[in-house]
Amino acid sequence: MRLYKLISGTLLEKNNNHFFGPELDWDDLLGREQLPKLLAAEAQNWEAISPEKAEELLQEGLLPPMGNQEIWAAGVTYYRSRTARIEESSDSGGGTFYDKVYVAERPELFFKATASRVAPPGGKVNIRKDSNWNVPEPELTLLLSPSGKVQGFTIGNDMSSRSIEGENPLYLPQAKVYLGSASIGPCLLIQEEALPDTTSISLQIHRNTVLVASGETTLAQLKRRPEELAQWLYRSNSFPIGCLMMTGTGIVPDDFTLEVGDEVFITIATIGTLHNVVSSI
Repeated sequence: MRLYKLISGTLLEKNNNHFFGPELDWDDLLGREQLPKLLAAEAQNWEAISPEKAEELLQEGLLPPMGNQEIWAAGVTYYRSRTARIEESSDSGGGTFYDKVYVAERPELFFKATASRVAPPGGKVNIRKDSNWNVPEPELTLLLSPSGKVQGFTIGNDMSSRSIEGENPLYLPQAKVYLGSASIGPCLLIQEEALPDTTSISLQIHRNTVLVASGETTLAQLKRRPEELAQWLYRSNSFPIGCLMMTGTGIVPDDFTLEVGDEVFITIATIGTLHNVVSSI
């Protein structure tokens, strides 16, 4: 099932059938356990609509598929991310930190965004004016229940100021957490079953309609399983309305920095494409 948060209501797509429902209390919704069963039952009371009507509703605009959930993130979970972090931090003496994290039992976890810092699908993500090296990081993002159970998936755009993080690893919060530093969407894929390792993640960046950077990876390159990351996040922590968790990136554009006006397209098979336009703050 794919669940969309529309400006005008809620859209559920299940087995090629489409159902239009009311605006939901997303804190209450995502704060439930057994969400797949709950939604399947709830949709029986919604209006069945045609694919054409569903497409028309999608064109009206989307909101991030979340309420007030926090977004957290994991770092150095792909080998490519490990090597990129070592390269960017080598001059500051922090490169070995990332190598150690990659092989350690404990993962790198960090707070990423509150709801107010999250851009909607199609909306503007920001690059910092005090950073001269900025990239999007395309990431599979987990929907976690209050008990820490994986109940769904979405696409995350983890905007990163690599020049700030590379200057000193202790500057990570400034490189990662600011207004418009994240986007998720276009929907939630609601299912408890794990996505197959063959699932692809692709990135395309367009500048004045020209493709200027791209990359692709698969979940087979993800070193840590989603359940493992969730278990570490929920140690000595609680999320009464659930939370979202980005799982790291295996795509880091080399010798590239974003510019205002760039368009970022992140695609994960079975979920869809998250599109954002780059602005600055």
